Amino acid sequence: MVTVDGVTIPQEAIAREMQNHPADDPATAWAEAARALVIRELLLREARRLGLPAEPDEGSRETEEEALIRALLDRELTVPQADEAACRRYFEKNRDRFKSPELFEAAHILFSADRQDEAAYARALRSAHAALERLIAGPERFADMARALSACSSSGNGGHLGQFAREQVSPEFTAALDGLKPGQIAPAPVETRYGVHIIRLDRRIGGDRLPFEAVRERIAAYLTQSVWHRAAAQYISLLAGKAEITGVDFDATRTPLVQ
Repeated sequence: MVTVDGVTIPQEAIAREMQNHPADDPATAWAEAARALVIRELLLREARRLGLPAEPDEGSRETEEEALIRALLDRELTVPQADEAACRRYFEKNRDRFKSPELFEAAHILFSADRQDEAAYARALRSAHAALERLIAGPERFADMARALSACSSSGNGGHLGQFAREQVSPEFTAALDGLKPGQIAPAPVETRYGVHIIRLDRRIGGDRLPFEAVRERIAAYLTQSVWHRAAAQYISLLAGKAEITGVDFDATRTPLVQ
């Protein structure tokens, strides 16, 4: 039984909260959910003790309890905005984090098949291997073979996919591109959930480092948010130290605030 100063957190509430705390096993999810609800109870009790008003934001779906928690934290936490010097220090120490996205230009020939249909997928794989053998002998045929064989809408353009970022294609597709030099065709067909691909890398556009001015606001927001979370964890720890909590191994720093 999970309690805060003798007030029980219902098992049903913990079960509902578990969906917000995915974990490798139910016991861990249950513990994280329980900790989150303990934090919520601590904050609500303190807000009510102080007699703070519950004024939900107009036009939002904020509940009265969420408004109470927000009012309490707004009152109790004073977090300075990250200044220019702090932002520049973070930027200099983490330059590699601030790059424009890496882009690829590539072409492919798709032999479409559903992985669940083993026979169809096997046929697609055989067709891809046969086509790849022809391309190894004559890579200049790629565009013509894409027009004739590919099940992708890019076939009309000789298989060209244009420019795309890493996250726009499947991991298997990206992994194949990472092993190629511009102009190379992948030495083996690439299997994805869409079917079997023959892939050619045409161009890799490396991400360029962004200037400080382009990322200053992003860094300032990140640093300010980090300080806010540390301050909130310390404040919750103070509240927890004054309360009697049972039924859960409580650590305020491990659980995000329940909003």
